[in-house]
Amino acid sequence: MEHHKNSSEKSGITTGSVATAASVAAILKLTDNAPEIVQISAPNDELTVEIEETILLTENKAKAIVKKPTYNDPDVTRGIKIISEVTLTNSAGEIEITAGEGVGKITKPGLQIPVGEYAINPVPRKMIKNNVKKYLPEHKGAIVKISIPEGKNIAPKTMNSRLGIIDGISILGTTGIARPMSSKAYTDSLRVQIDVAIANGYKDLLFVPGNIGTRIANEKIEIEEDQIIEMSNFVGYMLEEAEKTGKINSITIFGHAGKLIKIAAGIFNTKQSVADARREIMTAYTSLIGADTSTLQDIYNCITTEDVIKILDENNLTIPVFELIADKIIELCNLKYNIEFHAVIVKMNGEILTPSKMKDVPFKWK
Repeated sequence: MEHHKNSSEKSGITTGSVATAASVAAILKLTDNAPEIVQISAPNDELTVEIEETILLTENKAKAIVKKPTYNDPDVTRGIKIISEVTLTNSAGEIEITAGEGVGKITKPGLQIPVGEYAINPVPRKMIKNNVKKYLPEHKGAIVKISIPEGKNIAPKTMNSRLGIIDGISILGTTGIARPMSSKAYTDSLRVQIDVAIANGYKDLLFVPGNIGTRIANEKIEIEEDQIIEMSNFVGYMLEEAEKTGKINSITIFGHAGKLIKIAAGIFNTKQSVADARREIMTAYTSLIGADTSTLQDIYNCITTEDVIKILDENNLTIPVFELIADKIIELCNLKYNIEFHAVIVKMNGEILTPSKMKDVPFKWK
């Protein structure tokens, strides 16, 4: 059994576990005394969660507030308050789950919840129902309403808008335990973008490292928002997940040179602490097109990719070097995954470094 409170523990609990704990505390307020802690059943463990406050609203209605414990992770939902309001009904054994302020609504197909529903995922819904049912009075049912006062304000810091979730955040979780962002919870959130794209009928997708790639793609290409897939550092994972669907015709890898050049060296996790061989890669590819030793030494001594590009510009080598790199990216991706690949590399200001590759991309350029 894990006891979760506000601390610097390596793991925390999901928003689904917090909502479940608040729901249990609210129904206990109706049937017993106000609890300071509650025990809930999660898919993989029994969790003990501290309750911030319980309030009796009427004879048949109570609410409870739980603050999501902080833990060793930059998760934007750490420390938020989740409120559950439980109303007893005469529908024996039936539990209805709804939501209020700060819980997002689904507007696009492809997610686990239908369009028009509140963004409370299946596992948290099941957790709430199973845990609340334990405390239902005989012949009674319940309506459980989840609210997150800060949800609408922090939603822009999440991926929700890209997934078609509006006006709040999601109630998430598959195990009840929240792990650091480098783990499965974060990669799962990235993968959902692929499901949304497929559900909306897109077979040609643009994979970008992050916000810079998204911004430049929107400036340069006529493309729908749901065709742009942010892969973060998890290039290999995202390409593998795309291949598994069997529904994607082509992927164009598009973005700033600093991230994409790593793929040309077979690096499919581009996180700097995992692999950072940018200057070595740039030196190697510049040497392949015949640059002199002095130029190679200058490139090897550079700190940033943009500094390398300046040296390449001065020597009229920029396009040949980056088109060679793009060719290798396409080659390596084609070797690993059964999808048609394209690659376009850009500077921070949006300048295209691989102009000959533009004609192959299945999108219209602005």
